[in-house]
Amino acid sequence: MTAWAFIYEHPDTDPVEDRIVIDRAGQRTYLVPVPTPAEAPATAIALIDEGIGLIELCGGFALVDAARVVEAVDGRVPVGHVTFAVDSGQGLAAYSAQFEAEQSPA
Repeated sequence: MTAWAFIYEHPDTDPVEDRIVIDRAGQRTYLVPVPTPAEAPATAIALIDEGIGLIELCGGFALVDAARVVEAVDGRVPVGHVTFAVDSGQGLAAYSAQFEAEQSPA
């Protein structure tokens, strides 16, 4: 069975306890939150050790954070990084500002 994982950032989550697994038609997909981008490399390695054959990173990860995951997996599996179309810039900026405002203490 093929298995792949999509890793995304979500505050106050646990990559093991809060993951969602979809197992259908010979494919297993793991949706795996990490509380911070710093957790992504270790999470990726743990997923590979569980049998994941491909990792996709949310476009919300900065390029430097994606590079850290690529370096950590050391070629053991392919690592993709979602990108956004150029015309998504304004929407991404608005989403980022809203997210940051919600994370700031009141």
